[in-house]
Amino acid sequence: MPAETALFDQVTREPRLSDKVADMMLETILSRRLAVGDRLPSERELGEQFGVSRTVVREAVRALVAKGVIEVRSGSGLRVAAVNAAAVSESMSLYVHGGGIDFERVHEVRTLLEVHIAGLAAERASAEDIERLRTVHDRMQREAGDVDAASRDDLEFHRVIARATQNDLFLVLMDSIGNSLIDIRRENLGSGAAPVTLSQHERILDRIAAHDAAGARAAMSDHLDGVAAVWIEQRAQREESGEIPTA
Repeated sequence: MPAETALFDQVTREPRLSDKVADMMLETILSRRLAVGDRLPSERELGEQFGVSRTVVREAVRALVAKGVIEVRSGSGLRVAAVNAAAVSESMSLYVHGGGIDFERVHEVRTLLEVHIAGLAAERASAEDIERLRTVHDRMQREAGDVDAASRDDLEFHRVIARATQNDLFLVLMDSIGNSLIDIRRENLGSGAAPVTLSQHERILDRIAAHDAAGARAAMSDHLDGVAAVWIEQRAQREESGEIPTA
């Protein structure tokens, strides 16, 4: 028998009063009516302005402190906090690394991001940026026999490219997924892929140094395709040997 159609909609629960206050405070901060470092009214004053108890205000403030939006300074009360880029990247990295997101999905996002970054870096990189990129590349060549050190150098090579875009947000996004790929870097480099990786890095470096945006994008795309191919091959071998279960 078909299920009976409900006559009434479910009653929706109203947000808690403290959540409403927190949302209103956050909206004021995001609208830039309050700047980083600005002092907020005291809990008593906030309670009077919102028409709520200090307990409600305290809960709202606690929620915003937990989000890193407000900080409580001893002797100076509540102030708007500066958003820490490292904290943003760490939160995203924990989500990617601990959320069970598979390599293919992370690689898909990484490719979209890094190919574009390479092109922008070629357009905007300063002489100092190119020199930093060359320094990291040379260090990775020297440390190619040390998988852990080479993996860190590999990660830093890509971070320097992101910095060369002169857009800090790209580095934040890169860091949010970069650390989750460190194990993949270790496994790929440990499988003997270091010479190929270094050759691909050198091509990327050459195109960025030449300020060839199209060439840098193509070189990065080829590099990331190579990373994926090595990873997929290594995973297939481990599944075949029974080291890891097949999907």
